[in-house]
Amino acid sequence: MTDREAIGLLKGLLSRYSPSGGEEEAVGFLAGRLSRWGLATQVDEVGNLIASWGEPPARPDLLLLGHIDTVPGHIRVRKEGERLYGRGAVDAKGALCAFSCALIRCRKAGVVLVAAVGEEAEGVGAKHILPRFRPKMAIIGEPSGWQGITLGYKGRLVVDWLLELPANHSASPGASALEQAFVFGRRISLLSRRLSRGKERAFERLDVAPRHIFFSSDGLRDRVELGLTLRLPPGLAVEALKGEIRKAADGATVSFRGGERAYVAPKNTPLVRVFLQAIRAEGGRPRFKLKTGTSDMNVVGPAWGCPILAYGPGDSALDHTPDEHIPLPEFLRSIRVLERALKDLPGGTR
Repeated sequence: MTDREAIGLLKGLLSRYSPSGGEEEAVGFLAGRLSRWGLATQVDEVGNLIASWGEPPARPDLLLLGHIDTVPGHIRVRKEGERLYGRGAVDAKGALCAFSCALIRCRKAGVVLVAAVGEEAEGVGAKHILPRFRPKMAIIGEPSGWQGITLGYKGRLVVDWLLELPANHSASPGASALEQAFVFGRRISLLSRRLSRGKERAFERLDVAPRHIFFSSDGLRDRVELGLTLRLPPGLAVEALKGEIRKAADGATVSFRGGERAYVAPKNTPLVRVFLQAIRAEGGRPRFKLKTGTSDMNVVGPAWGCPILAYGPGDSALDHTPDEHIPLPEFLRSIRVLERALKDLPGGTR
């Protein structure tokens, strides 16, 4: 596979808009292209694409796990200079295409590639493959920059707060449902500050981000829905945190989604060492990263218990933004790093 063909694969995948729940066209495109290069492909019951040289083993030497879905928001696919724009260029079709190209180039046996559907960390894709595969090593396809190796992700807890009250006049003395939503948000902000006191690194702090607030009224009753996303540091007692949040809700209805715990992979593993060597061989200066978001590593890392890391081209600061793009020289360099790493890991070639 040439560099031009690799860029063509990425451009073609970006051109298939695939927000979570609408990945079928992108899966079909990638399956067709990988099949042309000789890989055996199959689509499982939930829509994940699985590819390998020959029948995928249940215990592969290495599992490459990327996700083919994106957040909503169409971005016109275009090349400007050395940059390729498109929804998913960074998060995370760039990494998925780099995985595919490296696997095609080195023809590595014993490796399984999974293009998972559904939003990472909570989607059905990664959770569906948990019982099917038990890899000896795993790489998660997420943007780290071609010189970066991501070893950890914070956890996540989504809080949904709901309150209905009889409608009242703005001059009435009692707090309205909307006012109480703001009070609740303030309480959770103060709670996060208290639990983060003395923590200097962002990875160690409990972060709170408001995601939405909806107000509706039929003239008789007012209804307010507030959504918060909490990013959880390692070691935080999730059930105790939920208890604090229920107390802060002060009678309003509160429910929880997510609940993924933070996960940090060990640094001293054969997989990490191979990547360090591969990045240096390409002229890079490797660096380790801990991310404040979540990824499929939060799901599969604890379950598989194998050496694991996340790797992929692109700047994660561009995730979910209207300016999402990937520098093509970085994309091509990441393929070469992956190709070197695959060749140096245990297993044969076809």
